[in-house]
Amino acid sequence: MNKLIAALIAGAFALGSVAAMADDKTPAQPVDQAKLKAEKEMAKADAAKLTPEEKKAKRAARRKELSTTEKTQQEGGASPQTNAATAAKATADSKAQPKALPDKAAKQKALTETEKKAGAGQ
Repeated sequence: MNKLIAALIAGAFALGSVAAMADDKTPAQPVDQAKLKAEKEMAKADAAKLTPEEKKAKRAARRKELSTTEKTQQEGGASPQTNAATAAKATADSKAQPKALPDKAAKQKALTETEKKAGAGQ
């Protein structure tokens, strides 16, 4: 019986605190409409002053930024194209690494070839 009363009191306390949090109706911060309008007009004027080359560069930078954001924020992981590009890059990097030589004779032969190439280049 005591456990039931304790559970009821704890539940009432939890629901009471949730109701108190939900009832918090603080007013929003006042916004200076004139300031926002002035900033918008200044941005419009700055955009009108741009040359076509600057507009093209700005558009390309924005497109690159959006594509980067899209790649990093996609739900369910990266897209198949991104996965394929990453795998292709990893494959190319691994092929660029020199392979381990199996025995001492092969290592010595590779060393002499490298020295010959270096000598011929100088």
